[in-house]
Amino acid sequence: MNEKCKSELQRNGADIKSALCSFMGKEEMYEKYLIKFLEEDPNYDNLMTSLENKNYAEAFRCAHTLKGVSINLGLLPFYGAVSELTEELRGKEPEEIDMAAVDETKKKVENTYHIFSDIIENCL
Repeated sequence: MNEKCKSELQRNGADIKSALCSFMGKEEMYEKYLIKFLEEDPNYDNLMTSLENKNYAEAFRCAHTLKGVSINLGLLPFYGAVSELTEELRGKEPEEIDMAAVDETKKKVENTYHIFSDIIENCL
């Protein structure tokens, strides 16, 4: 991974040093999984679709999965946003969900996802 890419990720809140521990210090493997996250992981798209369709159980599952993926990749701002969304949806019936809070958090999730996806797409 080139220094420009590392710098951009870190400038936007990524913790590459901790993430590399999950990848045994292998930058090539870390880079591979960043690309895989962007190109192959369906959970972000499924999360957005589930929220639009008011399928909150599926939205919770997708957000929870993204929470684990994002912490392993060190994408801390994205992790924070999906963690918040996970907690807003956890164990609630549709009528119990604070939709204003979900909509606000959804914007955070979208913003942070697009920041990191742009960096990954342009750097790797």
